[in-house]
Amino acid sequence: MSVLLNPYLSFEANAREALEFYQGVFGGDLAISTFAEGGQSDDPVEGKKVMHGQLTTADGFTIMASDTPPGMPVAAPAGFSISLSGDDDAKLRGFWDGLADGGTPVLPLEVAPWGDAFGMIADRFGVTWMVNIAGSPAA
Repeated sequence: MSVLLNPYLSFEANAREALEFYQGVFGGDLAISTFAEGGQSDDPVEGKKVMHGQLTTADGFTIMASDTPPGMPVAAPAGFSISLSGDDDAKLRGFWDGLADGGTPVLPLEVAPWGDAFGMIADRFGVTWMVNIAGSPAA
């Protein structure tokens, strides 16, 4: 295996909901293990939380996430964005539309000064996504 770089998202108690939402947007295979399954909690409520979740898609995306363990501070996502880019207009617009469900547009998806379609959106979980769709090459 070569070296990989993947986003790992932290949630207070809704990592499962977020991962299932992302699976609905991007497709792919989702694997989730709970704190109880990992032997990390005997508490029935805490034990159901996600210790580790991983979504792997046919497009080569891997998104990992977990719920924050008890006693650890939880911070809202800030200071980063996840970028989706390429030249498959229909696929990227589909991702944009999926992420927009319950989300808040930051910048509309429209033609940018560099000729590509570009937009930013904060999804319903507060994660910011950038989408860049390559424009037509100059003639």
